[in-house]
Amino acid sequence: MRIKILIADDQRLFRQGLRSLLEQAEDLEVVGEAADGQDAFTMVQKTGPSIILMDVEMPKLDGINATRMILERYPHIRVLMLSVHNDDERVVSAIQAGAAGYILKDADHNEFIRIIRSTHSGEPITSPFLADLTQRIQGRQSPSRTDEEIKREIRERYPLTEREGEILVHLLKGMSNKEISDAVCVSTETIKSHLQNIYKKLGVKSRIEAAVLFLKNNP
Repeated sequence: MRIKILIADDQRLFRQGLRSLLEQAEDLEVVGEAADGQDAFTMVQKTGPSIILMDVEMPKLDGINATRMILERYPHIRVLMLSVHNDDERVVSAIQAGAAGYILKDADHNEFIRIIRSTHSGEPITSPFLADLTQRIQGRQSPSRTDEEIKREIRERYPLTEREGEILVHLLKGMSNKEISDAVCVSTETIKSHLQNIYKKLGVKSRIEAAVLFLKNNP
């Protein structure tokens, strides 16, 4: 049985090019294309995909909210986010919304197909993201654990300052740089500087790697 795929991206040429590449594989079938989140939601009802390749940023309804709406009604569908950057601050929010992982848009053709197949079969996604990050993030945001408790755990395990620990907590919630800057009352440039210091101390290169590292080491 073929894996039914819906591609949701506002760039027509990208959708068409990706469709052409995916349909070279005999076990993949692109059942529809959507140019925005609202269109994606409608297309799901019409086409019944098992995998959705969802762009993070789209007009009318972005990929994060579209993912949340779709999975509330169709929890069996697996959503893989499409992103241009491997440090997209919205990817963690997308994982919180229920996405199984993400794929960089410039990924190799074979990598696209491998991740799609692994996601469909329920196998662990070893690249470029961890499939179970949703549960780990949600578990960390349980009402039984306060921000102060998580910050204390961060400071005990990692050489971060109190402010850096606070910023990491906000990062784990999927907050953007702007949202974090508003929460701690500093500029976005200062937040970027703090994040670079956090990455250096944790030995990672991006907010996504930082989230994965913390959640892996703190089950």
